[in-house]
Amino acid sequence: MATDPIDRRGFLLGSLALATAGRGALAAGRAAGGPYIDVHTHLGRTWNGDEPLTAEGLVRWMDANNVAKAVVHPLVSPESSSYLNLTEQALDAAKRFPDRLIPFCCIDPRTSYRNGRKGLTAMLKEYVDQGARGFGEHKVGLPIDHPLMMRAYEACDDLGLPVLFHCDDVRGTDEAGLPGLGRVLSAFPNVNFLGHGPGFWASISGDLKSGELGKYPTTKVAPGGALDRLFDAHKNLWGDLSAGSGSNAIARDLEFGRAFLIRRADRLLFGTDYLKPGQEVPQFGLFAGIDLPADVRAKVERENAAGLLKVSI
Repeated sequence: MATDPIDRRGFLLGSLALATAGRGALAAGRAAGGPYIDVHTHLGRTWNGDEPLTAEGLVRWMDANNVAKAVVHPLVSPESSSYLNLTEQALDAAKRFPDRLIPFCCIDPRTSYRNGRKGLTAMLKEYVDQGARGFGEHKVGLPIDHPLMMRAYEACDDLGLPVLFHCDDVRGTDEAGLPGLGRVLSAFPNVNFLGHGPGFWASISGDLKSGELGKYPTTKVAPGGALDRLFDAHKNLWGDLSAGSGSNAIARDLEFGRAFLIRRADRLLFGTDYLKPGQEVPQFGLFAGIDLPADVRAKVERENAAGLLKVSI
């Protein structure tokens, strides 16, 4: 989910223009492919000034865009959004639409709890026992490898939960080259980490500076990006292609973006970050306009997510 809703809206419009003009894609916001598994949506009210999104509204949007299933992420950290959306909301929505919605759970690692690792793991297990399939959106105003963050990853390791994390210059912070993320991936090789956000996706390029992890670069991708290096070194790293950050990573340099989609097809996941009624979604038009092998498209659109989350398509 983006850092600033104003910047996010402006960027999405630019990304939509790239998708439609650069590749002759379909009109923005309407799906051509699929069926999709969307690994990143939200419910409730996220940013002040936006309308709330109900579970019924989300499912109607899914029906209109050939989205078979969608992951619903809570937002529980004060830095994550204008309003908090608790795990209970995601669990309740999934109970009402069990064949369509997949709930994740989340606890801010700064939360007070007793009994250390066992206590935190027990808190998360309560959510897992109610149907939670992962941990996220992990969008906390701490460095990605802060000791408190590492405690949350320990609990996810204990429970076998994938972690969808947000990285920018405020939440899940890191440095150029993503050394903190590298330490996390090395420390928890059995935890699947799903990267998301401007800091993560801007690191597709080798020229990113440490002060630019909150940016949406529009230049061609420079060789030597951290993402390819980390994907090579760590089999537990995945990419969530949602939001303006995910679409920009592909659209800013379509030749590189297409090659990246093919090269990393086994661990890339379709996502939108849909969170309010009427939201523009560049992913549908962008990916429809890129010539991809059928097996690559199927993996990215649904098969990878189905395998990772152990759900049927």
